[in-house]
Amino acid sequence: MKKLLSILLLFGSASLPAAAQNQLPIRVNCGGSNYTDSKGQLWKADYGYDSGWAGTPVTATIAGTADQSLYRTGRYAQTLGSVMKYSFPVAPGSYHVNLYFAETYPGAEKIGGRVFNIKLQGATSFQNLDIFAAAGANAALVKGADILVTNGALTIELDSIVQVAKIDAIEITQTLAMPQLNLNFVYPDGTPVAGTLNYNVTSGSAGGTVLAGNQPLNSGLVTCLLISSPNLLGLVGTMNINLSLTDTAGHSLWQITLSLNPATANFTAVQSSTLQVIVQKQ
Repeated sequence: MKKLLSILLLFGSASLPAAAQNQLPIRVNCGGSNYTDSKGQLWKADYGYDSGWAGTPVTATIAGTADQSLYRTGRYAQTLGSVMKYSFPVAPGSYHVNLYFAETYPGAEKIGGRVFNIKLQGATSFQNLDIFAAAGANAALVKGADILVTNGALTIELDSIVQVAKIDAIEITQTLAMPQLNLNFVYPDGTPVAGTLNYNVTSGSAGGTVLAGNQPLNSGLVTCLLISSPNLLGLVGTMNINLSLTDTAGHSLWQITLSLNPATANFTAVQSSTLQVIVQKQ
């Protein structure tokens, strides 16, 4: 939550120059080897997982897909009740994640035969997923979701409930790059400020404070991220943003209040940059 204020605060900084980070698509053939699909796209051999085991490839025909190989291999959680995670380094931005499944194990080809939860970035996106109940036996199922990544890693967690969780393929595509703005707080003599950036965001439509907290400076620096899709954060309408800087002794060094509507932002030309803010010692 610490970076969310920075994201909102800088909606009005659309004229700052530098380079937004673009992320190449990630496609993984879970439990399998490299595979080129019917569209000519390469799915890399299974990687990014922390545990589990690769199932024996099946020979059944998978309904509803032109890419049989993606669904004939899969990775399974290690044991009943266990958790399996995939993690991929990505640039800050918003992403669309497609998760591919097919129930190919006869013992789980019944409603309630295999049930698990899926978390994206630590938040539950699909609860009590039952592949057979959703698609039947030997049939393709794709579950998609949009998420926001600010910490440099995209994580997918599968939590077993009944039987062991499984996944056949993963596809991650960037929908919006998030340029970075580095705020550099210094004293007049150039010495970095040691202190904390405090924030409070209020919204009339949300009925009060929607975000609040603080972020310690690192050698005077704090990194802000710019997005033009506030709906990813569940935010709409005009918001009031209060930002203040305090030193380690608790003295207030700097304060700013903004009123803005994120829906009017346009970051098409924004890339990363650094802004130096000079403050007086107290």
